[in-house]
Amino acid sequence: MSTVKLILATRKSPLALAQSEMVAALLRRVHDAEVELLKIVTAGDRQTEWSLEQKGGKGLFTSELEETLLKSGADIAVHSTKDLPGDMPAGLAIAGYLPRDDVRDVLVLREALTAPRKIATGSPRRRQQVAALFPGVEFCEIRGNVDTRLKKIAEQHLADGTILAAAGLKRLGIASWPGLKFRPLAHDEMVPAVGQGAIAIQCRAADAAVLSRYFDAATARAVGLERAFQAALGGGCHTAFGAHATPEKLYFYHERVGRRTLTLTEADYADPVATAQRLLKKLGLS
Repeated sequence: MSTVKLILATRKSPLALAQSEMVAALLRRVHDAEVELLKIVTAGDRQTEWSLEQKGGKGLFTSELEETLLKSGADIAVHSTKDLPGDMPAGLAIAGYLPRDDVRDVLVLREALTAPRKIATGSPRRRQQVAALFPGVEFCEIRGNVDTRLKKIAEQHLADGTILAAAGLKRLGIASWPGLKFRPLAHDEMVPAVGQGAIAIQCRAADAAVLSRYFDAATARAVGLERAFQAALGGGCHTAFGAHATPEKLYFYHERVGRRTLTLTEADYADPVATAQRLLKKLGLS
């Protein structure tokens, strides 16, 4: 792999480009590399009217980037980790992650409201947990970039509110929006998606060892355990499932068992696959 110039594959959305520029800046600094962004439109970006839940959204935002890596059209690809399926195409690997940002979801409501009657989200994970916070709430689909979604709530009144990732809002520099109020949701209100808040750097497997030294070990450790649960469950866009690992606790949500908090020890991180299998058996999910 060239140490002079790296081609970085990314989606074209404003958030994807912001995240890719963060990765590019790091590699320019620590790897002394020239980094060029290759902007790709994925199936998920093209099919803006699709329900990701109904269409089985696995790989809709990642497949084209991965194909580009496999064909050597790019050296690395940058993903929101929560978009990555649990399995990895043969020949590819995760080189690492940038330091993780705020993992929480944010409830976005129109300012005049105290309790929503209708929430716009296509995520089963978010729907089921929000329904516990606001019994009787109705749901509808929403697609589009972050600013598009905020406009649909604030200006078009598609619904009373929506739910967005805190990390994405921060990376776009959005701390407020006219006519809307933001409320971050604690882990005992909303368990985040696997890898939420983490930016993944994917590469060909042969290049992973060279690149991994530049990325954040603590984030890789936590996300590795979360992704072990994802792989064991085979979770996709149609499953209400979330997991967030901290050094001492695993915050876990699954549609069959609800929200759980499990104790973790240092030993649990030594073999993430075995830990996931053991704890899923304890929860009656294996």
